[in-house]
Amino acid sequence: MTVDAPALDPPGTRPSGGRRKGRTPSTVDGRTVPERLLDHARILFAEKGFEGTSVQDVVAAAGVTKGAMYHYFNSKDDLLYEIYGTVLRMQMERLETFIAQEAPVEERLRAASADVVVTALENVESVAVFFRSLHLLSVDKQAEVRRERRRYHEAYRGLIIEGQRTGLFREDISPDLAVDYFFGCVHHAPVWWHADGPLSPGEIGDTFSRLFLDSLTAR
Repeated sequence: MTVDAPALDPPGTRPSGGRRKGRTPSTVDGRTVPERLLDHARILFAEKGFEGTSVQDVVAAAGVTKGAMYHYFNSKDDLLYEIYGTVLRMQMERLETFIAQEAPVEERLRAASADVVVTALENVESVAVFFRSLHLLSVDKQAEVRRERRRYHEAYRGLIIEGQRTGLFREDISPDLAVDYFFGCVHHAPVWWHADGPLSPGEIGDTFSRLFLDSLTAR
């Protein structure tokens, strides 16, 4: 079954990047049209590459018309952006939850560190596809991604600074370098990790967070 485009969004509900805003999408086979498009775009981008995949490839695989796709997404760039944007927004929401908890800062940082590893590996295909093709996005979209990632890193860095101010973490370590070091490890993990390997995302997240906290803790 091919899904046609729904009625147009009200004026002013179309953002410059990512998914368009509007009424709640209808579902087909338990998934909304945007979810179907993103699922199939992710698979095709992984198999054929971003440049090797056409809009027609995506809509044919998802079983929708081009009109339906353009109702929700402005371009193929938006599909790629949203594949990662969905993960990043989820991670940001979870980080804000950890930050707001009434617990010692080392516990909140440990939980946040483990969580970002787990969520990255649980969404490894989305993360890998995006970073493999990031350079193909428009300059504006690349800048938008960097802004969102910077917002996450700055919130995460705030936990390190809080720990330094309370004397729990070493003051001779730059918070900026600590963030770069940790997320360098996180972003590299999808390169070598495999779902059928000996370690689960939870085990890797726990190990990464313990190693990182041990390096920060004042002796």
